[in-house]
Amino acid sequence: MLISKKSKIFIAGHNGMVGSAIKRALHKKGYNNLLHSPRKDLNLLNFEEVKNWFNQNRPEVVILAAAKVGGIYANSNYSFDFILENLKIQNNVIENSWTYKVKRFLFLGSSCIYPKLASQPLKEEYLLSGTLEKTNESYAIAKIAGIKLCTALKNQYGFDAISLMPTNLYGKGDNYHPDNSHVLPAMIKKFYDAKIQGLKKVNCWGTGIARREFLFVDDLAEAAIFVIENISVDNEALYDDAGDYCGILNVGVGSDISIKELAKLTASIIGFKGEIFWDSSKPDGTPRKLLDISKLKNLGWSAKTDLAKGIELTFKSYLEGLENKSVRN
Repeated sequence: MLISKKSKIFIAGHNGMVGSAIKRALHKKGYNNLLHSPRKDLNLLNFEEVKNWFNQNRPEVVILAAAKVGGIYANSNYSFDFILENLKIQNNVIENSWTYKVKRFLFLGSSCIYPKLASQPLKEEYLLSGTLEKTNESYAIAKIAGIKLCTALKNQYGFDAISLMPTNLYGKGDNYHPDNSHVLPAMIKKFYDAKIQGLKKVNCWGTGIARREFLFVDDLAEAAIFVIENISVDNEALYDDAGDYCGILNVGVGSDISIKELAKLTASIIGFKGEIFWDSSKPDGTPRKLLDISKLKNLGWSAKTDLAKGIELTFKSYLEGLENKSVRN
């Protein structure tokens, strides 16, 4: 084990869907020395605030789960925000982690870093081998910069940094905003609203033929802990064929589904029995994004939650969120 139960662990973005899942998983495994700081007390966009926080708290392990995220609509319409804010968050956290001698650093990226038309399934070495998907280019560029900053620090200074590239995530704590959510939470909200309103049809974006892979966020949390506990930066899986450190591991389930099939599955779980129409004037995004997960699988980790079960659990948490909101109001 490369860390101990007593290690001081900082999850940047601990209140988000990914960060909160990692926090739950760490507590479950007996890691209780977790460092937290409310957003009002630590603005990750402000270098001096981040520097002062690291100087005062001196974490030993840092997991960077904080990011500005969103679906096709948000990425397309707020590209400046997506690239600038993510670059600031990453640079501030990564640089100060190095400056204050963090022992293990885990950077969480995204499968959107890979070229739009790369061969499937997507291997780690495909990074920067082609043109990115236009609708999430800004976010992808920021994430690639974060990967390369970690790699450069490892190569130049021996900084212990590994980057995980998860596929499309979903689960408890997801964002259900009608304009800036990802495809699965958007469908959950859309189909549930249609069900309770008695609507006979629902419109969905695109043609429905694009294919996506989906990973339950609690599985990603388990993968993150598995890596920080067991995978050394000297592991050959983190190096390319030329012997250069790339530091990337894909995290997924190894299978995908068309958006049209996803809509049918989600509607069935929620109980919406109306028709689903597809607005082909809206973009599909990348035709397919299936990750090659052989490296992490060969290292001993695999996802546990199948898609139908994951959607059921996510829908349950969505309903609980609505109930809690109703009680507060």
